[in-house]
Amino acid sequence: MLRIWGRISSINVRKVVLCAQLLELEFERIDAGMSHGVVNTPDYLAKNPNGLVPLMEDGEFCLWESNAIVRYLCAREGSTLYPQNLQQRADAERWMDWQQTTLNRAGGAAFVQWIRTPDDQRDRQAIGASVAKTEPLFDQLDRHLSLQPFMAGDTLTMADIPIACEVHRWWGLPQPRPAWPHVERWYAGLLAMPASRGVLDLPLA
Repeated sequence: MLRIWGRISSINVRKVVLCAQLLELEFERIDAGMSHGVVNTPDYLAKNPNGLVPLMEDGEFCLWESNAIVRYLCAREGSTLYPQNLQQRADAERWMDWQQTTLNRAGGAAFVQWIRTPDDQRDRQAIGASVAKTEPLFDQLDRHLSLQPFMAGDTLTMADIPIACEVHRWWGLPQPRPAWPHVERWYAGLLAMPASRGVLDLPLA
């Protein structure tokens, strides 16, 4: 059976779990990271030397890095989530990379301050700086989704998975946000999918 190591409170673990559920795969998820420990044990580090989550085990094959795992699972299943057209696939991969290198980095500080930092230690300036970086990226995302139903075209692909998890994280912060109608329409569609249960409907932690 497919094994996914990592706490569901991790955005990167949520990506892999959402992907597996969209693909209707049988899998076992094992809590690891933060208070659960595990990630610093010799056995875990032998499989993932970064000591981070998620880690996927597919039989004897081990893979870390969340977006790489999403790509692997979609390709392994021959799913339409993994576009066969080279240009559409590259487009999907571009947005997956954008999530990891741009959107995640911009919004991360606000998440850490609101969710992982006690109120009396919260850095409001760091939150404001994070918001100032993130909102223009959501403007960009909204313009993109005004032109097409999904991130990489007319159908759901692997590109939608990490972006959805990023939206879930930003939407869950206790702060006001502008209206982004096209992102909201797209995200509501993903929330309506049964595969989103246990992932996009959970509170942040």
